Amino acid sequence: MANIIPTAFKTELLSGTHNFANGGNSFKLALYTSNPYSASSTAYATTNEVSSSGTSYPAGGQALDSQAVAATSTTGHVDFADETFASVTLTAAFAAIYNDTNSDKLCLVLDFGGNKTATNGDFVVQFPTANASDAIIRIA
Repeated sequence: MANIIPTAFKTELLSGTHNFANGGNSFKLALYTSNPYSASSTAYATTNEVSSSGTSYPAGGQALDSQAVAATSTTGHVDFADETFASVTLTAAFAAIYNDTNSDKLCLVLDFGGNKTATNGDFVVQFPTANASDAIIRIA
């Protein structure tokens, strides 16, 4: 997988733009049929987003839940609960995490490694274990 961490996100972390702590900023996960982003992208985009027409997919994606910040050894990391898009019919190859509280600033683009499909069922994005080696967002 070729996930993208936008350059702007890195500087925004250092300037305090994103608060991943429980009770901090709200973050969303949007799904895409193909990748509209690059390392120079700065904000959520609707280009190539999964259609909300007749799919039960909500335009803009869904809010991520149970966010938490922790440290394991010398690595700080962020965790979210797995995200379920319930009873949808869609195909997605990418997803984007963005800060819904702070001008829809882009945090991370996930590459699913190919098309993933749900047909009148649940589409689940499972986040990796929140530890120093695997967490979805980590700083060593």
